[in-house]
Amino acid sequence: MCLPWPGRTKKTTTVQHWKQKGGPRSARAVTMTDTGSTDANGKSQGSRGKAMLLALGKGFPDQVLPQEKVAASYLQESSCDDPDTRAKLERLCTTTTVRTRYTVMSKELLDKHPELKMEGTPTLTPRLDICNAAVIDLGAAAARAALHEWGRPAADITHLIYISSSELRLPGGDLHLAARLGLSPNTVRTSLLFLGCSGGAAALRTAKDIAENNPGSRVLVTAAETTVLGFRPPSYDRPYDLVGAALFGDGASAVIIGAGPMAPAENPFLELQFSTQEFLPGTDKVIDGNISEEGINFKLGRDLPEKIESRIEGFCRTLMNQVGIKDFNDVFWAVHPGGPAILNRLEICLQLQPEKLKISRKALMNYGNVSSNTIFYVLEYLRDELKKGTISEDWGLILAFGPGITFEGLLVQGVKKTFTS
Repeated sequence: MCLPWPGRTKKTTTVQHWKQKGGPRSARAVTMTDTGSTDANGKSQGSRGKAMLLALGKGFPDQVLPQEKVAASYLQESSCDDPDTRAKLERLCTTTTVRTRYTVMSKELLDKHPELKMEGTPTLTPRLDICNAAVIDLGAAAARAALHEWGRPAADITHLIYISSSELRLPGGDLHLAARLGLSPNTVRTSLLFLGCSGGAAALRTAKDIAENNPGSRVLVTAAETTVLGFRPPSYDRPYDLVGAALFGDGASAVIIGAGPMAPAENPFLELQFSTQEFLPGTDKVIDGNISEEGINFKLGRDLPEKIESRIEGFCRTLMNQVGIKDFNDVFWAVHPGGPAILNRLEICLQLQPEKLKISRKALMNYGNVSSNTIFYVLEYLRDELKKGTISEDWGLILAFGPGITFEGLLVQGVKKTFTS
């Protein structure tokens, strides 16, 4: 049953929660209006709604990289002809479960900048020139796609959150993106830089706080990443470079978030109920990156899945306890797919049914690990499943893990929209 806000006026947009497994949800459903609503004392209720995801968008480089061609392409581009390296990279390309990625790096780019494939060459400046341009091109494409889906003009965006671990400049990409999109000079900008794979979930948490504390605001979240900053020829001293070549991809994503009141044209599909962050003391070197004159040197510790496993149950219970859910299979899951080993550990540790991580594995397969972006690709698949009615659970978790080791988590609820008059 949908319970309207007291004192509603004019035409309303009713946002109902998806049917809960085992019966309808007992707590409130939400009705929002584009003209505002009042309580029994005549006070505005417009700022009381939870933040909701209203639209999604993606942006990718033109170059598509099928996984079966990665070994030949990477070794040719980096002028490496070692058969042992080729055999190892081919094995990694299979075990990552990735099938397709997108990449800024190309033969044409390396022909223009041959120094990028020369060991020990100071190349930070040309790398940043390439990255700084690429992330804005990609980010703008994703943001325009989200704005188009949203159906309202860019001038209605009040806040911009920009996420990247692929650029470094002053002023930052947030300003360049705002200018490219034609956002108002009064748009309030926030940059989240070098958060790695947890950046997308961190941005959702930040956007939730902004939307719920600024009535009527609409927050554009844009993440853009490229691996150009870390591209280098393979080396026996850096075995992790091959893992990166087999796993990571380039791209951008964007979402629009707002709290009530909702306009009739808006189509919320997910409500952000609760968010939290936690870091694991003593694990700051497990995900390690350092910028030098040669770009960024980045590595993941072999014990990363084990470290995540050591805390994941307690962290998830912190989220689920907000609504009294005990069984991990009684929620839906949107997990950043850092790699198959992390997903496998979560599935075993939490005794999840295989279908629970299906959309995370699908995003990894189709895009690779695109750092902060990937959680948004997972959310797009989640929206598809919600629309098809294949997810019966009312509540869900969004999870991502980044440097620190930092855990980001959100408790969310699927919604559907109907209209009443």
